[in-house]
Amino acid sequence: MAYEFIKVEREGPVTVITLNRPEVMNALHSPAHFELHEAFDAFAADPEQWVGIVTGAGERAFSAGNDLKHQAGGGGMSSPPSGFAGLTSRFDLNKPLIAAVNGIAMGGGFEIALACDLIVAAEGAIFALPEPRVGLAALAGGLHRLPRMIGQKQAMGMILTGRRVTAAEGQTLGFVNEVVPAAELLTAARRWAAQICELSPMSIRASKEAVYKGLDEATLEDAIKGQMKYPAIGALFRSEDFKEGPMAFAQKRAPAWKGR
Repeated sequence: MAYEFIKVEREGPVTVITLNRPEVMNALHSPAHFELHEAFDAFAADPEQWVGIVTGAGERAFSAGNDLKHQAGGGGMSSPPSGFAGLTSRFDLNKPLIAAVNGIAMGGGFEIALACDLIVAAEGAIFALPEPRVGLAALAGGLHRLPRMIGQKQAMGMILTGRRVTAAEGQTLGFVNEVVPAAELLTAARRWAAQICELSPMSIRASKEAVYKGLDEATLEDAIKGQMKYPAIGALFRSEDFKEGPMAFAQKRAPAWKGR
């Protein structure tokens, strides 16, 4: 499918989704949100696609978040049920996503990155939730995901000041997995994706679902007892991969994962 505001490229089992509005630092407006909704729907539904990478076009920004100029000019700011960028309220995606943050990730842009499972950042990347500076609030998940990732006090220190955090500090705080030179960013993201693709896609989906659903349980005991009812875990037990893994181990060969 042809898109106007994003690019979607498939590299074997990896889908690379690029926010493609560099003239406005990849800020998003309603048409971009709906394009991303369609792209993530297609990624989720494609059995041949196992891992996603999300990045921004150009060298300046991953995404500056909400396109405020578009909004101020009277442009509609509706978004799909899946949320900002078609992602921040998408809670049923069990395929892993890697954010390759190539520059500024502000407001909604930071919220997109936080909605991914891993964040690889260029050395010059900057993160912030500056919405209160313009009379808004980070209601696309940032106010909830960030405290869960780095703890309440550290998160409140960012949220209540709107301050900018470098990639290096983001790694220290714990929301960035790796910091690399800008020229190596997509290579690093692809390396993470390749490592994930070495493993059973069914196991990866079951693991991701168990982690996130388990965090919503009241206690550790509830999480452990409840995990067997999760759909991706049931799918794992019924899959060809569940048989292939032990068979390959016994035969001392590399497994041929099917993702089904």
